[in-house]
Amino acid sequence: MRLFEGTEFYQPPRCENCGALEDQCTCPPQVPQQVAVSKQAAWIRVEKRKKGKFVTVVRGLSEGNPGHHLADLLTNLKNACGAGGTIQDETIEIQGDHRHRIEGLLKEIGYRIRA
Repeated sequence: MRLFEGTEFYQPPRCENCGALEDQCTCPPQVPQQVAVSKQAAWIRVEKRKKGKFVTVVRGLSEGNPGHHLADLLTNLKNACGAGGTIQDETIEIQGDHRHRIEGLLKEIGYRIRA
């Protein structure tokens, strides 16, 4: 049930492409565009969190070519650094200060690095 459904303020959802109601839309489903790994720039920085803990944060990466998903990349980085990590809003976080190690690994894969 939608927020205003059943009230005078209800506006049914419409397709962004053709403007028809979502139920009546005949547009083909959109496939997200994949960006080549070599055209992506990774921003790497170390942030200090509560209780003095450091976290290496990698931003600017999106789902690349098949085989280069963020979850797979996270697994590779965690294994290489010997640390835990997570993905939050297309941001990879690795526990600890592993800036130089992660930079080297991303360069091997083909990403451009920004500091």
